[in-house]
Parts: sequence; structure tokens; C-alpha cells
Amino acid sequence: MGTAPILGRPAGASGEQTRQRVIAATMRCVAEVGYSRATIREIARAANMTSGSLYHYFPNKAELVKAAFLELAETMVPRLGAAAACAGTVPDKFMAVLTEAERVIADYPYASAFDRAIRVESPAHLQLPEHSDAVFSSLRTIVLDIVERAQREGALGPGVEVRVAADAVYALFQGLYEQAATTTREAHHATMEAAKMLLCGTLFDY
Repeated sequence: MGTAPILGRPAGASGEQTRQRVIAATMRCVAEVGYSRATIREIARAANMTSGSLYHYFPNKAELVKAAFLELAETMVPRLGAAAACAGTVPDKFMAVLTEAERVIADYPYASAFDRAIRVESPAHLQLPEHSDAVFSSLRTIVLDIVERAQREGALGPGVEVRVAADAVYALFQGLYEQAATTTREAHHATMEAAKMLLCGTLFDY
């Protein structure tokens, strides 16, 4: 069996398509071996291109990893927010956010493990852990907005505070995201479906 040819920009591909291929390879390499052990050479190999070709897009590993993170951050929260905005009822909004979250994870299968890796050992000057916290803060705002609507509609349980309810749902969402780094897609999908049932009150039948 012959090996695949090493590419720069494949025939018919745009510069943006090649850049996306590099971004995906970066997330995969950092997720698998960590920031310090991921090399430009290995990332280029995963992207099926030469190191020299990769340098046409990014000057160094730090900028490459930062670009991969920003790609994820600038995609995930707007997609989740748009999903919530398009849904009708409070339960529908939570279902829409979970469904879109699963789609994001399908589009970026190494996102959760990548995020975990850069939190552990990315250079301090990149401030990626702080940026990651900001992304999660934005996700919490989406959750809080939905819970506040539930309060306005009288749908919160007696004595349940808005922020406490939001913290509980947010913790569930964060846990689901982190689980994606350690399980199969099939198992994660099953967990997401169970989470939807939990939020709708149908997971248990007393």
C-alpha cells in the first residue's frame, strides 16, 4: 500500500480549506500528546503537508495553537447561543443547546481533550487557560438567560434560586463537554440523550 503524498495546498483546495486542515491537525496532536510534545513536524504530518508549507500559514507553534483555540472559541459559543435563541420553550432551548453542542463536538472531535491539554501546560504568555475560562463564562451566561426565562414563566421549583439552578445546569453542560475527551462518540451521544431526559424530567419514572 502506498503512502499518501505530502501536500502543501492540494489541487482545487482553497487556502482556507488548507488552514482548517492544519487547525484540525493541531487540535488532534495537542490533544494526544500535550502542548510541549506536539511539534510542528508532527502537526504538519497529521495535516498531510510539509513543515515548510505549514509555516506559510503560521510562524510558530504558539501562534498555531492559539489560532486553533480561537477557532474553537469563536465557533462554539455563537453556535450554542443561536441554537438557544431559535428554540421556543425553556425545555426546547436546553434541548437545542445540547443538540448543537453535540454537533460542535462532531465537527471538532478533539476539542475537549485539546482544551484540557492547553489548560495544563500552554505557555503563560498565550493566556489560553484564561481565554478558555472566558468561553465557559459565556456558556454560563446562555444557561443563566434560559433559567431566568423559566423564572419569569413560573417554571422554577419552589424556593429554587435562579443562580443555583443555572449553576446546576451549567455544571451538567461542562461535565458533558469534558466527558467527550474520555469516551467514544457513541457513549457520549447516549449520555447526552440521558441528560436531555434529565432536564425534561423523564429520566426516572416513579
